[in-house]
Amino acid sequence: MKHIISPLDLSVSELEEVLCLAEEIIKEPKKYSDVCHGKKLATLFYEPSTRTRLSFEAAMLNLGGSVLGFSSADSSSAAKGESVADTIRVISSYADICAMRHPKEGAPMVASKYSRIPVINAGDGGHNHPTQTLTDLLTIKNLKGHLNNLTIGLCGDLKFGRTVHSLINALVRYENVTFIMISPDELKIPAYLREEVLEANHIKFKEVRVLEEVLPDLDLLYMTRVQKERFFNEEDYIRLKDSFILDAKKMELAKKDMLVLHPLPRVNEISTDVDDDPRAVYFKQAEFGVYVRMALIMKLLEVA
Repeated sequence: MKHIISPLDLSVSELEEVLCLAEEIIKEPKKYSDVCHGKKLATLFYEPSTRTRLSFEAAMLNLGGSVLGFSSADSSSAAKGESVADTIRVISSYADICAMRHPKEGAPMVASKYSRIPVINAGDGGHNHPTQTLTDLLTIKNLKGHLNNLTIGLCGDLKFGRTVHSLINALVRYENVTFIMISPDELKIPAYLREEVLEANHIKFKEVRVLEEVLPDLDLLYMTRVQKERFFNEEDYIRLKDSFILDAKKMELAKKDMLVLHPLPRVNEISTDVDDDPRAVYFKQAEFGVYVRMALIMKLLEVA
């Protein structure tokens, strides 16, 4: 039995299998409409979510399975003080596979140690978000045709942004990938990522504070919001939330084939005047999230 807690829980070859299966599903979705008949997915969401929870549910329903679960800690026995370990022991008797989102880093890892069914980390605090990473990789692979030889700008909240952390961990395993980190000093990537992932793997990267000066060099721009829920005081959030805003005027500086990705939700970091630009693919990215989660569920349940 395999759990997916980090993007690194899948080897490069296993990642390729999941992405190729997802692209097959995109081409021929009806072929897979009954492969999980009789299987149940439990969605244990201790933190609010729109895309991740609903895309997991849509993925399982598209595969002919069924879904049960809760959408906030307040609507679960966590409100009574039940531990994650006890919850997953019980859920293991009710479902065949589980997707868990939790505000505390490491909670899905704890769950996996007590679970009798595969556990998928659907986001744990500021740590990891492996299925968003799979979604990002599918978007890049499908629209760019490859995952090698890319210069990728990561913009916004790089300190707390779990989607950024997961994406860096996944992409350092591909050839000739360069990262340009665009953030205020207070929201730079954590030291452990810089030292243990980028420097340790001899990955080319640089850190800048001005988006416009690097836009012409980018093949991809990955925007993130400044996350209010990760701040300890509102003053710091208000001071930093508008640090980087992408608009149509700035897009004029970018390559004609640069792609703009965003894990969503968007607040104001991408102006709505960018939405009609064919290089803005964040809504397509959200759609791809369903297909990649379908592929991952099939692999973990060994029905692929």
